Amino acid sequence: MNSRRDVLKTAGAGLLLKLVPLSALAIERVRFVDVRLWPAEEYTRVTLEHAGPIQYKHFLIENPWRMVIDLLDMRLDSTLKDLTERLKADDPYVQQIRVAQFDASTVRIVFDLKTEVRPEVFSIDPVAEYKNRFVVDFYPKKPADPLLALLEDKPHATAATREDEIARAMRMAEGEAPSVKGPAQPSSGTNKAPANAQANAPEAPALQMKQRIITVAIDPGHGGEDPGAIGRAGTYEKNVVLAISKQLKAEIDAMPGMRAMLTRNGDFFVPLNTRVQKARSVNADLFVSVHADAFIKPTASGSSVFVLSERGATSTAAKWLANKENASDLIGGVNIRSTDSQLARVLLDLSTTAQINDSLKLGDAVLGKIGKINKLHKPRVEQAGFAVLKAPDIPSILVETAFISNPDEERKLNDPSHQRQIAQAIAQGIANYFAKNPPVARARIT
Repeated sequence: MNSRRDVLKTAGAGLLLKLVPLSALAIERVRFVDVRLWPAEEYTRVTLEHAGPIQYKHFLIENPWRMVIDLLDMRLDSTLKDLTERLKADDPYVQQIRVAQFDASTVRIVFDLKTEVRPEVFSIDPVAEYKNRFVVDFYPKKPADPLLALLEDKPHATAATREDEIARAMRMAEGEAPSVKGPAQPSSGTNKAPANAQANAPEAPALQMKQRIITVAIDPGHGGEDPGAIGRAGTYEKNVVLAISKQLKAEIDAMPGMRAMLTRNGDFFVPLNTRVQKARSVNADLFVSVHADAFIKPTASGSSVFVLSERGATSTAAKWLANKENASDLIGGVNIRSTDSQLARVLLDLSTTAQINDSLKLGDAVLGKIGKINKLHKPRVEQAGFAVLKAPDIPSILVETAFISNPDEERKLNDPSHQRQIAQAIAQGIANYFAKNPPVARARIT
């Protein structure tokens, strides 16, 4: 490998792509259907969708950093040529893409990189509307620390609190067990609600946190290759739930003693287990997954709140929905080889009755607030085996804000004013939950 790398270094970038006249190619190859790029700070994904299996080789080159993909027994077509046009100037990791016929049976793709990366290359079998997919993920060699990033994102945290939590984050990074403060006590006064949410003030006095800030993990469903449900007017679930989630983050950040993080802040795919990992990496006190439901009949309507179930779904519809949401990993394109199977077992086996009971309380508080601004599909919190709710130590709910398959509700979901109302309702439900259930010290599973 080293000798090969040295040869490539000395050959120079110009020789990486050796053009071969297409007239020299005599046989038909695999047909490519589409090429897509999904740039994000967390990672950039390149997807080549094709009909039929392909073979490939890949390697990295240093000084400067380049990633080379050789597609074997392949001829260049117009779809592959389009890959160079899909690159955006602000892509965090890819500077340039070059595609050419390297020899009579090899198409070479060269990614000129902006920095050193940790690439993952894998294939995905056909699923849903997708044919075969060849995927290249460019991850940063040194990813950002999520807890430190969250602390920097909280503008009104006190200096003392910020210093204490940064020190705790550094201890965690060095392998020490996290030290969580004891339960906060309600103050003698009442916190002032955000100006845009005064009409939905909590029913009980909000908490004035003295020792630590409450952290809420907000999970916009789907993303990237996984669009989620699609409304009759062409609205993608992944887009409207991201807009609502960003508004929800702003609402929570405006509340004293609280802050929020997003499991995704752009249009990219996040595996279900990773969403839970992200929440646990910032010591989240709550996990709220935001979705927009769909059903085979356009008349279905209303908002719903779901929590995890240990004993099966509370309704046939809840079971159907959980199965659909749990298929997101297949549609979004998870790299099975890199999945942490041990973590998956922990999330599956250690979800506790206490977590589910706390989740039900949280769900009731949020459902009560949502019911004041939108029709409820069911008057109670439902339960099913949602994989994304299986954090063993974090109360977790999944909010189906509306039925995107219902034309009237699809229009509402696209209305920024209605998105803001939904976010305010969820935020106030969360505030009510904490007013009655102060966060307590608890051991994190590491």
